[in-house]
Amino acid sequence: MSRKRKALGEAPVGRPGRRPERDQKNPKEAREETREGDPEETRKRPERGLRRGIEKKRRPLGDVPAARQAYDNERGEALPALPGRASRRSKTKEEIVLSIRIGIMGYGNIGRGVECAVRHAPDMELAAVFTRRDPGRVSVLTPGVPVLPAQEAMAHADGIDVLMLCGGSATDLPVQTPLYARRFHVVDSFDTHADIPAHFDAVDRAAREGGRVAVISAGWDPGLFSLNRLLGGAVLPDGADYTFWGRGISQGHSDAIRRVEGVADARQYTVPVESALAAVRAGQTPSLTTRQKHTRECYVVAKPGADLAKIEHDIITMKNYFDEYDTTVHFVSQQELDRGHAGMPHGGFVIRSGKTGWEKEHGSVMEFRLTLDSNPEFTAGVLVACARAAHRMAQQGQTGCKTMLDIPPALLSPLDAATLRKTLL
Repeated sequence: MSRKRKALGEAPVGRPGRRPERDQKNPKEAREETREGDPEETRKRPERGLRRGIEKKRRPLGDVPAARQAYDNERGEALPALPGRASRRSKTKEEIVLSIRIGIMGYGNIGRGVECAVRHAPDMELAAVFTRRDPGRVSVLTPGVPVLPAQEAMAHADGIDVLMLCGGSATDLPVQTPLYARRFHVVDSFDTHADIPAHFDAVDRAAREGGRVAVISAGWDPGLFSLNRLLGGAVLPDGADYTFWGRGISQGHSDAIRRVEGVADARQYTVPVESALAAVRAGQTPSLTTRQKHTRECYVVAKPGADLAKIEHDIITMKNYFDEYDTTVHFVSQQELDRGHAGMPHGGFVIRSGKTGWEKEHGSVMEFRLTLDSNPEFTAGVLVACARAAHRMAQQGQTGCKTMLDIPPALLSPLDAATLRKTLL
């Protein structure tokens, strides 16, 4: 049977089920001619060698089904489409890498930190920022990125690969994460340690119902510190964990104070007790209560006419935040707060002290330490790494809620497994 070939510059046609015959032209010249031909007849084959973990199939952005139509019908106007996905070319190989499209829900300290981290991620791009404020009054750093009302987020689900939930743990994330996990792959930084099991269960149900991956409680504690506590206990089973935070500003605790009636603004410092820290580093294994390990210092701006005694009482008795600590409340003016407490430093230590040997005759101390100029920017870096892992787990067909204890470490890195083995082992 004779084969028909198309005119020069058109893609060759073979029998169904077989690859077309290769053109004898230089491959680069053939690609250039392909770009100039008819788009339906000369569509270029996808290049090989896409990095594992990066999405291989391009989806049209802004192509939102029923939600978009409902919005159009209700408002009488078209829902704005998100920008197209960027195509990045490797510096070492001729391969197309499609970026992971990130959405940010909430543009506060964490949200801005996520935007900075996405800028420096080689496999990501910022698709949209969603806010409960007036979008016209929110200015983002990334050129061309739309700022949209939070209530429109659901209609843009098809244009976002991972939605970063950057609200607070006190009232935002317990509602937002289960809500959005039904339509998006999501990452949050829920940090109320005592409530993580209940939060996990609620998010897991929602994510499984929607067929999505949700990573919760990402950050450095919970998060990186949790991983180090796990490693310490696995390597030194006969020992004890000690976690010290600070000195530094806790975003979650500061946010909790700002929600107290009568409070206009606040910063909360977590301060380790130096004597306890020194004893643990010396290899001792003392039994320390929460109160013996840390103190908390609060700098509070009260609203005019507010009851200062009631504010102080509400703070120091707040369950899961201050009730187990020696807490000091300082009332200051807004000017004093802005002048002396504008930065966001933090840090801390995870220490595992244990015994090894047949008779437990030898001591060992493991220590992981963080010293941070910007707590929210560092936290955002962890969230972005978890977004990469969530995207890859979704591509593997996984669903449900995950924590950093459930994520294989290699999924956090933009590098492929072979490169990690070559450079890190």
